[in-house]
Amino acid sequence: MRSSISVKMEMMDTFFFQHALKRHAEEETPSWEFFKTWKERVQACKPKAILIVSAHWVTSHPTVNVVDHNDTIYDFDDFSPYFYKLKYPAPGAPQVAMRVKELLSTSGFETVHEDRTRGLDHAAWFPLRLMYPDAGIPVCELSVQEDMDGRHHYNIGQALAPLRSEGVMIIGSGAAVNNVAAISEDEGPVFSWALEFGTWLKESLLDGRFDEVIHFEKAPHVKMAHPEPSHFYPLLVALGAAENGAKAHLIHDTWDDRCVCFAAYRFSSTSIS
Repeated sequence: MRSSISVKMEMMDTFFFQHALKRHAEEETPSWEFFKTWKERVQACKPKAILIVSAHWVTSHPTVNVVDHNDTIYDFDDFSPYFYKLKYPAPGAPQVAMRVKELLSTSGFETVHEDRTRGLDHAAWFPLRLMYPDAGIPVCELSVQEDMDGRHHYNIGQALAPLRSEGVMIIGSGAAVNNVAAISEDEGPVFSWALEFGTWLKESLLDGRFDEVIHFEKAPHVKMAHPEPSHFYPLLVALGAAENGAKAHLIHDTWDDRCVCFAAYRFSSTSIS
């Protein structure tokens, strides 16, 4: 029997962004203001719940956290003490989580796990605390599979597309470019390899060349831009969930530390101003 979450609501867009946290910086990153004005500039319609696909939750099989209340997970080392004081006590979304499992299972994903202890990692709670500071919207997380490919994650998104008409906002939290080892605090222009990959991604998405994005392994400088693919896969879930005919919109585009890309994308089936 389908759960009550399937009641029809306004069709939600899907989103992808970088989670805006820097290791030693308490000061605002270039994207903080973007997140703080989310409700005014990006998404005025309050979602019934949020499903966030986290680059920082890597599992062998798709896994959802099924909890009533989310703990704040500090899944990082040697960060500024400021970050360890932050909390985001958002309620869980167990009905949504079980709906996610149902949709994936009926779409051919034979193994879908439940995690009944995990809260929200920083890919989820850090941007959400800026977007929805009252922590009043139920949230659940979905993992990525680093040993699988782009098509696998796009197919996950396609399976989850019905959530959009059930009031659930699907967010991929990763990074358009993610090479932590290359980060530089020296002043200077964006590294050419990072800029070329970021430009390829932007042009491919905005031109609707989604198949190229799904097969991103062929993109320029991909091994530098993504030494590990976990931060790219949330984008493909969000893209897949937008369904055929969707348009990509660049809604934020800033850089920092010469290779940290804060680009954010919205995937919508209707035109936006």
